[in-house]
Amino acid sequence: MKQKILFGTLLIASLGTVSLAFAQQTTTPPLPPQATEFYTPIPPKVTPGAMNHQAPSDAIVLFDGSSLSNFVSAKDGSSPAPWKIEQGELVVQKGTGDIQSKLSFGDAQYHIEWSAPTEIVGEGQGRGNSGFFLMGLYEVQILDSYESKTYTNGQAGSIYKQYPPLVNPLRGPGDWNYYDIIFKAPRFDKNGMLTSPATVTVMINGVLVQNNVTLKGPTEYIGIPNYKAHADALPIKLQDHSNPVRFRNIWVRPL
Repeated sequence: MKQKILFGTLLIASLGTVSLAFAQQTTTPPLPPQATEFYTPIPPKVTPGAMNHQAPSDAIVLFDGSSLSNFVSAKDGSSPAPWKIEQGELVVQKGTGDIQSKLSFGDAQYHIEWSAPTEIVGEGQGRGNSGFFLMGLYEVQILDSYESKTYTNGQAGSIYKQYPPLVNPLRGPGDWNYYDIIFKAPRFDKNGMLTSPATVTVMINGVLVQNNVTLKGPTEYIGIPNYKAHADALPIKLQDHSNPVRFRNIWVRPL
């Protein structure tokens, strides 16, 4: 009996040794670091703006203080933009209506600088109000909400009536604020059905206030937002809300 037990023990040990040796032989050798490296495509070279948020070399400059040649009236989409340029700054002219870009954009990176009026008139939504409309439909709110109270999903940096800003990093009236916006346009299939909603990231004065939020549809003053099929690219729009908000240094990088 002892001999049988000893033989069985030796047999199991031998099989274990064979299995271990086989496993060692079939183990995949580790990949070299080079196996997960790639060298193409090479990102194109872009020269950043030298200072003061100047446009990078691959940007389309929509307003540099010299003219309104890149904008038209949003009333008919063709007549000259009726706002004024004062000392290189674009100023909203009350009652003239919104303006829009001549060019159309879809996915894009935007930079826009604005300043609320130093003369305080009104409160809440009546104070330093304008708007930056992505594709003319999706509003990133512009408002003097530095110390003025209003509904939070309508203050500066909000996706109007959808998302309030995470924080309020606004500078006061007369000072310049800047928005950096990353926008992904919605997608629709051939039947006009939404296949992918729009998303947007917004920074105010270098501070993140909208973190890749998913838009519920075009921003609406009244009612619930709902998507309706539209073109892959549309003009941006700046709003005349009867306040003399100023703009400068507006540029875009189509993505």
